[in-house]
Amino acid sequence: GLQLVESGGGSVQAGGSLRLSCTVSGYTHSAYSMAWFRQAPGKEREWVSTIYANDATTYADSVKGRFTVSRDSGFRDSARKPLYLQMDSLKVEDTAMYYCAAQGCTSDGCKYWGQGTQVTVSS
Repeated sequence: GLQLVESGGGSVQAGGSLRLSCTVSGYTHSAYSMAWFRQAPGKEREWVSTIYANDATTYADSVKGRFTVSRDSGFRDSARKPLYLQMDSLKVEDTAMYYCAAQGCTSDGCKYWGQGTQVTVSS
């Protein structure tokens, strides 16, 4: 299986930027999709963005035009390319725990999950 570890969360003022990273270790036998989800206190988990094995991307309407998902295409180990989420023009409502996930991703979830990294946006 895959192990995922997020980093890059923190506190920022509204309008600012953060870049989340997700490192990948472990093994899987095929190319796979990866995604970001988030969960704010007292709210259900929300899908943010997906990047597919062919590098196609999709975004939730709430983040479209502000967030950019990518993978490190130049990474030496093509089966374990890190995942990134560039978050610009952050809003207070983006405050949440952000989770990296991988393989078989839909808007409902993926097979493997990281532990999460906290993003807090203040006004």
